[in-house]
Order: sequence, then C-alpha cells, then structure tokens
Amino acid sequence: MSDASLSLKRRLLNPEARLAYVLILPALVVLLVFMFYPILYVLLMAFYKTNKLSQLVAFTGVRNFISEMADPVFWVITGRSLLWTVLAVITKTIFGMIIAVILNVKYTGRKIARMLFIIPWASAVPISSMLWSWVYHPQYGLLNHTLKITGLWATPPTWLGYPIPAFMACIWVDIWIGIPFMALVFLAGMQAISEDLYESAYLDGVNWWQKFFFITLPGIRHIVLIATLLSSLWTFNDFNTIYILTMGGPAGATDILITRIYQNAFKWLKFDRAAVMAFLTFLILTGVSIAYSRVYFKQERAG
Repeated sequence: MSDASLSLKRRLLNPEARLAYVLILPALVVLLVFMFYPILYVLLMAFYKTNKLSQLVAFTGVRNFISEMADPVFWVITGRSLLWTVLAVITKTIFGMIIAVILNVKYTGRKIARMLFIIPWASAVPISSMLWSWVYHPQYGLLNHTLKITGLWATPPTWLGYPIPAFMACIWVDIWIGIPFMALVFLAGMQAISEDLYESAYLDGVNWWQKFFFITLPGIRHIVLIATLLSSLWTFNDFNTIYILTMGGPAGATDILITRIYQNAFKWLKFDRAAVMAFLTFLILTGVSIAYSRVYFKQERAG
C-alpha cells in the first residue's frame, strides 16, 4: 500500500473522523428513511401496477408511462403547468426588478418600506392563499365589494367559479406571494455593485436608463438567473395556492401537474399513475435546471 493510501486511511479512521461519523449518523438515517426511501419507492411504483394501499402488484415496465402520455388530459395539464409557470415567473421578475430599483433609491422611510414589503413572502403560503380566497368571495369578498361601491363593475363575476378568471386569480396570488423574494434578491445584488461605476457614468453624462441596462443588469445577471430558476421550480410545484383557492376546479380548469399528482394518489388512490406523473415532473424540472446551468456557466466563462 502506498504512503498516500496509508495517509488517507489514517485520516478516515482517526478518532476525530470516527466521532464525526457518529455525529452525522442520525442525520443520515433520517434522510434515508424520510427522503431517499420515499423517492426510490415512488420511482419503483411508476413501473408497477399498484393496489389501493400503494402496494406493488405486478411489474408493467414502461406501459404506465405509455398509457399516461397517450392521455390528452396529461398534455393539457402539462401545458397549463408550463403556462402557469412562465406567466408567473416573468411577472414576478419584472415587478420584482421594478420594486428593487425603487427600494434601492435613498429616501426617507426606505427601511419601513422594505419591512412592509417582505410581509407577503414572510407569511405562510397557506395563510396567504386563505386570505385571498376570502378576498375573491363572490358575495362578501373585498374585491367584488370594492368594484361595486366604486361603480367600476356593478355585477362582478364569481372569480373562482369560471375557468379563465379562476386560473388568472390563482396566478395573481402566486405572483403576490413571490414578488418580494425576487425584489429582495435583486436588491441585494444591486447593493453589491460598486458606487464608483455609477459615479463614473454620471460624470460621463450617462442617463438613468443607460446606467440600468449597462451597469445594473450586467452586474446582477447571475443573480437574476438563479432567482428565476428557483422561482420556476417553486412555481411549477406550487400546490398550496391552487389547492386552497380552487382545489383544481372548476372542472379541472386550474389543475397543474402537482395538484393532479395529489388527486391521483390521495383522492382516487391511483398511486401508480401518480408516481408516473411525479417522475415525469422530475424529468421536466431536471431539464429546466440543466438548461439554466448551461446558460449560467456560459455566462461565467464569458466573464
């Protein structure tokens, strides 16, 4: 055995290393039991026919995947999930950027504005969704009441009772919850940019728009990329907002993949179908993450 191998063996088996193994063992056990095992079992269920107790009955191979992908409803829900994510993330990014710019300007009360602005994001998503479900109430909700007393809309609709209004209402709640995160991340990036760059640009007669597009945006481009990736993953899997507001209704008009997975598993007890959809969702999100990573590292190489 070489000296390098002996040295590595000593480092791995010395008393301090053994103590470290003992200390991390409980965390590893928890991860294996409550995280890795369920993930592996769901993956296994995708290739089996299961009973109502989620027990594996018969191996089906890829037939579950073929059956699911042959269902037009699956593609409708997948398309709606992508539309939901794209609309929400783009809106959160744009408004988050605008608000970050406003919060980055020095004025009296800026700290209070920042503190108040973080409330929607700091609040639990289920609580925020429940509040908005009351706002959207057709008879007693604040939204319809305001529209009536101001004369803007004498007979406002039942927002969560029709497909398109319900879908847009759910998107708005997700946007309202997610904008503060985007704004705060962008704000942190803006504050990391050296003031010398802005002072030099000011002396050169550069206007505000030019400073924003040629100094601010390039300075936070990596942060924007990471923030939009995180927001995309969270929005695509935003179960709480839709389920609390509409439970996927009316008539499945607001169902996305994550809510349909829940319904298949815990409402209809079709665990094999839920596992297939979960695995396909994992593949979609993995593809998005890889695409973002390629863009990110390409920007890193470009400087």
